[in-house]
Amino acid sequence: MKLSRRVLNMSPSPTMAITSKAKELKAKGVDVIGFGAGEPDFDTPYHIKEAAKEAIDMGFTKYTPPAGIPELRRAVADKLERENGISYEPEQVVITDGAKQALFNLMLSVVDEGDEVIIPAPYWVTYPEQVKFAGGRPVFVETKEIKGFALTLEELKPAVTSKTKMVILCTPHNPTGSVIPKEELQRIGEFCAERGILIASDECYEYLTYDGFKHTSIASLSEEIKAVTVTINALSKAFSMTGWRVGYAAGPKEIIDAMIKINSQSISNVNSIAQKAAVAALTKPKDFLKEWLEAFDQRRRYMVETLNSIPGVSCLMPKGAFYAFPNVKELLKLGNFKDDWALAEFLLSEAKIAVVPGSAFGYPGYLRLSYATSMENIEEGLRRFKEAVERRLNG
Repeated sequence: MKLSRRVLNMSPSPTMAITSKAKELKAKGVDVIGFGAGEPDFDTPYHIKEAAKEAIDMGFTKYTPPAGIPELRRAVADKLERENGISYEPEQVVITDGAKQALFNLMLSVVDEGDEVIIPAPYWVTYPEQVKFAGGRPVFVETKEIKGFALTLEELKPAVTSKTKMVILCTPHNPTGSVIPKEELQRIGEFCAERGILIASDECYEYLTYDGFKHTSIASLSEEIKAVTVTINALSKAFSMTGWRVGYAAGPKEIIDAMIKINSQSISNVNSIAQKAAVAALTKPKDFLKEWLEAFDQRRRYMVETLNSIPGVSCLMPKGAFYAFPNVKELLKLGNFKDDWALAEFLLSEAKIAVVPGSAFGYPGYLRLSYATSMENIEEGLRRFKEAVERRLNG
């Protein structure tokens, strides 16, 4: 049977594929250290798990409204006003199966055949695939390492055409850990608002910033910018709830209503028990986060310093999220590697560490390593990385 064009045109997620391969090797007894997954190693906080258990004990195990349970939509709206300075009514919020599904529903709700969606590169691997699935055309704007990989208005402007429907922003950024400064967000937001260009603001790493950098939600900067912005977030990263699959989107009611309609005809609703847990996550104190951030910061500094000690590798210090994005172009030359995929395969086979090539993010000559794993794994994994490279270069 012939498959649909939309599926044939879609590529599988390389980050998920690499993580799965690493887990398969581990299951076979191979001592692989995975730097591929964007998944905190911390356990979901106790009070969140207790809320889920209570939901089960109370029999809260039935269908819920497609938009999400009212108390969770209210909790999201309250959180956005309290922490991000954006005023939304609960009716302007939809609960989704993670941020990935929120983005997917958004694409299907607003992107028509031939519409262009601007995606800064490097980019999260899912963005262009979702745009193509919806019938749109991804338009890539290359950010610069020398500018910390943070998108500027000057880089954005030349990519805008009469067919531009949307621009996707991710700050703090996956895969580079860059943060777009508030002043630049203001300029980008005003430019898009003046032209009616929709902004998809992916803010999944909002709590994970370092060195005094503070996250800014672009929709908070003016009513005009808010009117063209859909704010997307999830509980996966900051609450270590990746497997719970709870995300949300907030924005203009017409768009949110369309996204709810897609929920009703696809997933029906997000898991009822996970929604109750999400209410506890959003309404209870986040005391655990300070300890987590301190651990991430320690790992971040160690990883970047060690990467910079490896021949042919240079790495900027990320300002947010939990990824390092080292430049390995010199190493590719020194080690006679065909490309960053070949280097990643070498590191998996020779050093038994799993990393994601920059090409997967539309940025060849780099690697992405997650430091959302234990310091013990980071120390051992980077030791293997350095020794494998030195063996290769010393012949």
